[in-house]
Amino acid sequence: MQIKEMFRKEIDRELQGVIVVGQGAESNVAQELEEYVVTRELQRHFADFFAAYKKGILGTTPKMGVWISGFFGSGKSHFLKILSYLLENKQVGDKHALDFFIDDKKITNQMVLADMKLAADTPTDVILFNIDSKSESNSKENKDAIVNVFLKVFNEMQGFCGSMPYLADLERHLAEANQLAAFKEKFEDAYGDAWEDSRQDFDFIQDTVVEVLVDMGMSEPAARNWCEKAMEPYQISIEDFAKRVKAYLDKKGSNHHVVFLVDEIGQYIGDDSKLMLNLQTVTEELGKECQGKAWVIVTSQQDIDSITKVKGNDFSKIQGRFDTRLSLSSANVDAVIKKRILEKTDTAAQSLRLIYDQKGTIIKNLIVFNDGVEKKLYANAEDFAEVYPFVPYQFNLLASVLTSIRTHGASGKHLSEGERSMLALFKESAMQLMNEETGAIVPFHKFYDALENFLDHSHSSVIIRAYDNSYINPEKKEKDVFAINVLKTLFLIKYVVEIEANVDNITSLMISNIDDDRLALKAEVEEALKVLMRQMLIQKNGSVYVFLTDEEQEINNEIEKENVEMPEVLTKIAEMIFEDIFPSKKYQYPAFGGRYTFPFNQTVDDRPYKANQSYDIGLRVLTPWYEGGVEDSTLRMISGQGKEVLVALPNDDSFLTEMRAYLKIERFLRKNTSVQLAKYEAIKEAKRVEMRERNSNAKLYLTEALKDATIYVNGDVLRTSGKEVNSRINEAIGRLVQTVYHKLSYITAPMGETDIRKLFRSSNQLSLTLEDSSEANVHALDDVLQFIGGNSRMHMKTSMKTIKDRFMKAPYGFVEDDVQWLVARLFKRGDLAFTVNGESVNANNRTEEELVGYITKKQFVDKLLMEVRVRVPEKQKKAARTIMKELFNVLPTAEDEDTMMSEFRRYCERTITSIDRLEPQYQLYAYPGRQVLAEGKKLMSSLLQINAPLEFFKEVSDGQDELLDFGEDFEPVQKFFSPNSEQEQIFRRALDMLDIYDDSKTYIVNTALEDVVRQMRSIVGMKTPYREIPKLPELREKFMSLYNEILEEQSAPVVKAIKDDRNRVLEVLNDKPYKDAKHSGYMERFEELLDGAVHCNNVSVLRSYQDKSDALKIRLLNEMVDEDNRLAQQALAQAEVEQKRLAEEARKRGETVPQPKETVVQPVVKVRTTKNLSIKTVARAASWRLESTEDVDKYLDALRQSLLKELADDSIVNVEL
Repeated sequence: MQIKEMFRKEIDRELQGVIVVGQGAESNVAQELEEYVVTRELQRHFADFFAAYKKGILGTTPKMGVWISGFFGSGKSHFLKILSYLLENKQVGDKHALDFFIDDKKITNQMVLADMKLAADTPTDVILFNIDSKSESNSKENKDAIVNVFLKVFNEMQGFCGSMPYLADLERHLAEANQLAAFKEKFEDAYGDAWEDSRQDFDFIQDTVVEVLVDMGMSEPAARNWCEKAMEPYQISIEDFAKRVKAYLDKKGSNHHVVFLVDEIGQYIGDDSKLMLNLQTVTEELGKECQGKAWVIVTSQQDIDSITKVKGNDFSKIQGRFDTRLSLSSANVDAVIKKRILEKTDTAAQSLRLIYDQKGTIIKNLIVFNDGVEKKLYANAEDFAEVYPFVPYQFNLLASVLTSIRTHGASGKHLSEGERSMLALFKESAMQLMNEETGAIVPFHKFYDALENFLDHSHSSVIIRAYDNSYINPEKKEKDVFAINVLKTLFLIKYVVEIEANVDNITSLMISNIDDDRLALKAEVEEALKVLMRQMLIQKNGSVYVFLTDEEQEINNEIEKENVEMPEVLTKIAEMIFEDIFPSKKYQYPAFGGRYTFPFNQTVDDRPYKANQSYDIGLRVLTPWYEGGVEDSTLRMISGQGKEVLVALPNDDSFLTEMRAYLKIERFLRKNTSVQLAKYEAIKEAKRVEMRERNSNAKLYLTEALKDATIYVNGDVLRTSGKEVNSRINEAIGRLVQTVYHKLSYITAPMGETDIRKLFRSSNQLSLTLEDSSEANVHALDDVLQFIGGNSRMHMKTSMKTIKDRFMKAPYGFVEDDVQWLVARLFKRGDLAFTVNGESVNANNRTEEELVGYITKKQFVDKLLMEVRVRVPEKQKKAARTIMKELFNVLPTAEDEDTMMSEFRRYCERTITSIDRLEPQYQLYAYPGRQVLAEGKKLMSSLLQINAPLEFFKEVSDGQDELLDFGEDFEPVQKFFSPNSEQEQIFRRALDMLDIYDDSKTYIVNTALEDVVRQMRSIVGMKTPYREIPKLPELREKFMSLYNEILEEQSAPVVKAIKDDRNRVLEVLNDKPYKDAKHSGYMERFEELLDGAVHCNNVSVLRSYQDKSDALKIRLLNEMVDEDNRLAQQALAQAEVEQKRLAEEARKRGETVPQPKETVVQPVVKVRTTKNLSIKTVARAASWRLESTEDVDKYLDALRQSLLKELADDSIVNVEL
């Protein structure tokens, strides 16, 4: 049976390829309505739409927007057109649109059918249009573009001019005045052509229009004004447009409706936010004004949710305007095609089911896809009978092809306007096989033939030229060239992401019969692909083949010319290996929790990945481009001698080829050439994608090569069960580490800085008794000590850096903490001596923190030098022990020289501290022992200046006698100042007595007292008075007794003088008005002097109290004179104020105020001041010695001169005797 005989309806019958809004002869309309398939999905959509539409018929509703979405070719435009027929209830022949649905029982739900009948019976103006074709070419730039198009089609629906809104307004004005018909008739009579045929050329008919309007009663200026405005830009607000539609509906009455059905609104709006807002506002205003009598129904490839989500929150309102949303899926298209095109006769269906029952398994194995994306195949025999001669995957795949071609701008204008529907493509593709026998299947490239005339030249020309290529078409066939069919297939799926263009998938797309041999077909496909690649019509990215347009071919030629050298490719491969696939820079040794890590050199072939790699071990990857020997024996030898792991990759350079292609594209894009080529930017972006894919392919192939690589280590091939790259390489490096760093096992206990601090805090007493066999890391300690000892024997000191360089490399591989602890342990054990900046350092002259810092801090890595330590002679250590016992009264806690030296120094420091504490005492009193302390401090300080143990112990031994002598002399000094001793107190009191005597001896004549003082001076002046100090208390007692007698004798006249001075002051004060205020204060001052004199124990001080009393008396007398003067001045001022007050009051009473008599100005009499002086002040002598009359005259004459001098300032002088 031929395929054309299987279909219920003739496959080659005339069928409109696509439903285009605005087109449709009556015969086409009848066919559309008759053959329209209402699928299950459309049943639901019709129900939803008419349920919503009914609300505007039976009542009011502002929700009058409908959004119909679906992919390219899904039938949304057809659905929109069918809705227009139903809403208008269009009459076709003797039937109305709804009759087709009723007669064919297209709608199964009677409720929905009732809603449809209600809509059909409602008077409705249907305005169906494609907005892109109705809009002006540059109208999108206008933010009001959508309302302008709506106004245009609304005017056209009423028969008015659509292109010139001002002219439409004139026509509307005339129609409302019932003059439009008369105007058209007069215009045709005057101009000769019908108005509708002439109005588009308004520039040429203006005079005629003016003439007709004037003839109909309009003034010529008004008519001229109309004509001039007709060509001007027209502005109408959305609100005014909505009101105009409302006015039209009100005029029509009878629940009249108007429906705007707009096709491809989504394509028209694109990404323009202004147009989106304009559509929203138009819909909103129509809903608000017309309340469900005006509807807006639009189609778009995108559903409204995705559009508003992409555009942002500003457009969320539009969702509310289009409350009814209908989405057409691919299932709807499948059902329509199966019904309208592929419906079989009963006989054909039965035959096909039997064939599938027989060959179902063969068919399933024949058509397979391996890219991970589901491709629908025949589900069962029934499905096979329905879809044959197509395959189920072709429905969705062809939809994706159409969308992708359109999206990527590869199609012409006709395709973008929807002139190729899925229905037409399946029909025409089936027609190509209509004469074939049962078993033939439509290969996917057949869809190309149905699309060819509508494709962009840059694509179709590639196919056309391929027919003229003798390598591709050697037989010069005009059609059905296998390689070209493969090329067509690659073009169709070029931009489709749902399918991967690998050999297996291309083979499945090329199946043309259920009896095809897949293996033979695959070989044929592979050969065709090779031919196409050689002719540079396609390219291979990994396992994927890509169709190339003319521009892409030209760019590929330029890319191929780019020169990429082998070293550049290997550098990128190395980067991919060592930064991505195996990024580890160090091998982590599994022992001790990964404490030990070993960096390794990284090399690809003979090229180091990075410069300055000088590690002990290495990892070398050998590619198929390696020019050295790759024989098994050679690689074994290299791996055994070179301390590196060799990874020999299989002899497959796919990853190198992909990387070279990647670098060529990268270099081409960086140069940014070929800007003159059409569509260059899009191709450049595609090349960027391809570049990333090439890189990914290179990584994939390289990873697989590493999995299959042969790994050589230590002269042998690594045998592992797994194939995971990282684990294989890690295992190989681990084996290499065990060989190269074979002394790493010397570390039996990992140590760190904390352990070093513990070392310095602990005593050596215990550690010295330990056996070597029990000590941690003993072999490592031995090797370090041996290394330093070797240098010491050559008179060289070893730096910490040298030790680290030695023991952190092979064959040890110790970490920094290990080396630091080993050095610290040897130092603490007494095996090493340290020098920093030329100065010997040890536990005696540095703190624990400083020593730890020298060992661990990087700043000392070159400064810390060490050598094997020379031991102190036992004789010197014995001397030190003796001195510690005799001088400090202690014994060393440990016998090692560092500890002994440290303790000796500590006691020296304590002795100096004790001396420092005593020295301030000598600032106050002349205590004994000051020289002893000075000499002892000098001895101790000199020892503390020595840091080297050898020198220290020698100094201690040489100075043994001096140190022991100091100990003998220092002991009585310590006892003298001891808190439990009274010696210092007794000695101090004796010194105080002597100070008092020295201060008063001028006034004392007492032989007994002088003898006591002599004895006391003898004792306190001794160098070592400690045995004589007990005599001082008795001598002090005698001193006090004799001194007190003298003191009492001297105090009587002083006390009397103070009392006399007090009485004199009080006598003068008694006559003063302020005596009560001053009395107690004056008394208190004299009482203080009396108390001091009575209790004074110093004769010299006692005699001074008499002078203090005399001075106080004079000061207080002068104070009273000053107070008297102040009071007098105050009284005078108050009298003047009172006189003025009395005069002012008299004036206020109106009394005559007697003028003071003119007084004769008397000479100003100067007021004389009084001053008090002591006779001692004017006599200017403490005593007079008279031996003759001449002496009397001399003293009196001096007194006379002194008194006259005091009178010189005209003061009154009061001399106190």
